Amino acid sequence: MATTELNKDNLESLIEDSSILLIDFWAAWCGPCRMFGPTFEAASEKNPDMVFAKCDTEAQQEVAAQFGIRSIPTLAVFKEGVMIFQQPGALPPAALDELIEKVKELDMDEVRKEMEEQKAKEA
Repeated sequence: MATTELNKDNLESLIEDSSILLIDFWAAWCGPCRMFGPTFEAASEKNPDMVFAKCDTEAQQEVAAQFGIRSIPTLAVFKEGVMIFQQPGALPPAALDELIEKVKELDMDEVRKEMEEQKAKEA
C-alpha cells in the first residue's frame, strides 16, 4: 500500500480506523525528510496491513501543532487508536523495520492496563 496524505480532515478517521498507523511529519525543504521519504515508502510497500501517512508540516501546520512537532522528520505511531511512539529524526531502514516489528508484537491490553494504572496514580 502506498502512503496516504494526512490532513486535518482525515486525521481522526485514520487514527480510529487503522489498526496500526505510522505518520511521517515532513517538509519539502527538509534534507533529512527527503532522505527518509524513500525508507518510509519502502516500509509501506513491505507492510500492506498497516497504514502509512505523510503529513506536510508546511501545508498542515494545525496538525503539526496538535502533535507538538518541533523537529522534522518526526515519526508518530498509533496502534488501535493509541499513540505509542513519537520521535524526531530519520530512521535508517533496519531501525524502521525493527520498530514496525515491535509495534506489531505490542500487547495493547497490557498498554491500556498500564495507562489506567497511571491515571489512577495521578488521581
